[in-house]
Amino acid sequence: MELENPASQTLSEEGNRGKLENEKGGELDLNETRNGKKKKKKNGNRSVSFYLPKIGFGCFRVQRDEEGNVDMEVVNGSGERQKPTHLLIMVNGLVGSAKDWKYAAQEFLKTYPEDIIVHCSKRNYSTLTLDGVDVMGGRLAEEILLVIKRHPNVRKISFLCHSLGGLIARYAIAKLYELKEDVQVNGEYNKHEFRDESYEDEFRGRIAGLEPINFITCATPHLGSRGHNQVPMCCGFYVLEKVAVCTSYFFGRTGRHLFLIDNDSGNCPLLFHMAGDREDLKFLSALQSFRRRVTYANVRYDNVVGWSTSSIRRRTELPKRKGLSGDSKYPYIVNVEMAKIQNPQLYVPSEAEVKRFKKSELEEEMIKGLSSVGWERVDVDFHRSKQRNDAHLTIQVNRYRVNSDGACVVQHMIDNFLL
Repeated sequence: MELENPASQTLSEEGNRGKLENEKGGELDLNETRNGKKKKKKNGNRSVSFYLPKIGFGCFRVQRDEEGNVDMEVVNGSGERQKPTHLLIMVNGLVGSAKDWKYAAQEFLKTYPEDIIVHCSKRNYSTLTLDGVDVMGGRLAEEILLVIKRHPNVRKISFLCHSLGGLIARYAIAKLYELKEDVQVNGEYNKHEFRDESYEDEFRGRIAGLEPINFITCATPHLGSRGHNQVPMCCGFYVLEKVAVCTSYFFGRTGRHLFLIDNDSGNCPLLFHMAGDREDLKFLSALQSFRRRVTYANVRYDNVVGWSTSSIRRRTELPKRKGLSGDSKYPYIVNVEMAKIQNPQLYVPSEAEVKRFKKSELEEEMIKGLSSVGWERVDVDFHRSKQRNDAHLTIQVNRYRVNSDGACVVQHMIDNFLL
């Protein structure tokens, strides 16, 4: 692993073998570096190399910019990069950080050492996640453009998002969908007020000029968190759900967006606005441009995000729990529903009627819009796990020692990841 920062450190392979063994399986803090020799570089960056024998190459390189954003890739024994072409963006959830993805990032790199660069976003972390989905989506979009500039070899892009991070990423890809005059792609900047047709065709249906491949969310409240048992800790009681709406104000603009009580997008809630293509942002077209879209959803024990909102399904469409079971390889993956054939005509919810819609009608319109792009749905049940009461974090494995049962979910993501 190599970490680049405004100072320099280098660790010997022998010393790092011991470090990894002591920390059991490479659980390294992406925000700290210790026990190394300092060495200044001309570009002012810092690097630390960690020997990982399992990947069969040399080490991970972790590059961090002044904002704290983390890029991870594999270098060979001589420190040369493999020049991977696939960029994987990992986005944390509410009050999360880049560290939440360190286990998943390392597992992806061990499996695809020559193919991918992993970027763990830290532009939206801690209390910054209370600023609203649109603000955070704009930050993430800017961050992605900077990452692409640092890695001119990338040609493909994928997303892996937890909880609120899925909504942030959905907004960001709409901002980055197609090539605009002010978007810089791999060092190429178009300063003209118009583009010729051949140039525009080359980047049509892309995200920041890259080919979109996987868009994966786990425990993301795609339909919001208001009513209808979308916040399971309220147990479906109307009074508790009304109280939850009131407490949403403690979570700033993000809380108002999640509970669909904002009017930031004119006459409708932002999440409703994001369930269709609009004049300013093509939310559905951006999602449709990916080769595959996947939701991982907790069947139960997720006290924060309900099953239907995280899997974009009506409650009548949810599989019956009885008879759901995993297999030996993925013991907590209890159901996989492949994406249906996409309708070439995207469904666009009508904003003109939104003021007259009841909550159930808003939800129905959002389901119709988001479902029109086609999703793979993976249902997860930690019923037999000792970590089931922490299901919302277990599904992400944000702390391996605490959430290790979620490792099979990460492995399922890796095994089905399209390169």
